[in-house]
Amino acid sequence: MRKLFWTILSLGLCGWLTAARADTYQLTDGTSVSGDIVMFNDSGVTLRTLTDSYTNVVWPKLSQASLKQLAQNPKARSFIEPFIETPPPQLKNEKIEVHDVSRLELPPQESLFAALLSSSVGFVALLLIYAANIYAAYEIAIVRARPIGLVMGLAAVLPIVGPIIFLSLPIRTEAPADETQAPAEAQTFAVPGAAAPVAESLTASGVLAAPAAGGKAGHPEAQVFQRGQFMFNRRFFETKFSGFFSVVRRPAEKDLVLVIKTGRAQLIAQRITRIAANEAYFEVAQGSGRQEVMVPFADIQEIQLKHKDA
Repeated sequence: MRKLFWTILSLGLCGWLTAARADTYQLTDGTSVSGDIVMFNDSGVTLRTLTDSYTNVVWPKLSQASLKQLAQNPKARSFIEPFIETPPPQLKNEKIEVHDVSRLELPPQESLFAALLSSSVGFVALLLIYAANIYAAYEIAIVRARPIGLVMGLAAVLPIVGPIIFLSLPIRTEAPADETQAPAEAQTFAVPGAAAPVAESLTASGVLAAPAAGGKAGHPEAQVFQRGQFMFNRRFFETKFSGFFSVVRRPAEKDLVLVIKTGRAQLIAQRITRIAANEAYFEVAQGSGRQEVMVPFADIQEIQLKHKDA
């Protein structure tokens, strides 16, 4: 009896020691498995359970804690490491310090005119604008038939505003101040070669018609074209005096001449030799010969179309 007791006690102790030595591994589905490790391979681990049976557990079914537990075995580490999840790096909670930066100082606020004068580029731009203002006043004085000196002087004193004032005024239709003024319905002009001044009356079309003087009733009336009533340009000469461009004139026009009055001289033209965009070239009698004279359109104040003996 005593031997049987010790035999049963020895077998119980061996079973208890075996159960105590077996390891328990957690699975991903929440269950666990206990047993001794028999072998490792690429697919998983083989365990011998307490009931002396064998079971294979693949690596993906083991929890991360069990994988780390098995990785402590040097023989199993090479198989388990690919399945162990690496925790993300811990971000350091560093304090961000904002440092002051150097900023450019803004220039003091001032008017646009003062700002332009404070730089060389702005000063040159103002000079160009001022020069353009004076030139615009010159052109406006010519187009509006106003005194050039008066318009340019006002533009010099009142830039931009002065030219706008004269540009808003209507075109002057009266004769210049240096010519003899006549009543509103008639004006008198001195015609070279005539015994007395010729009275010119304004027709309905805006052309001044001057009757022949000194008993020469057979000559046609002179036609006068004044600046302000007509725009002297290339189209004007090509439409009004087309017969003066040919070398051989038609019989009805061969005795007619053009009297060109400018601010400096008066020309008697026999023919228009050529014409450009801004000036015309006239053939003028010079002594016993003839000479070509260039006259800018801007200088022409008046044109008369009349008979050469009128």
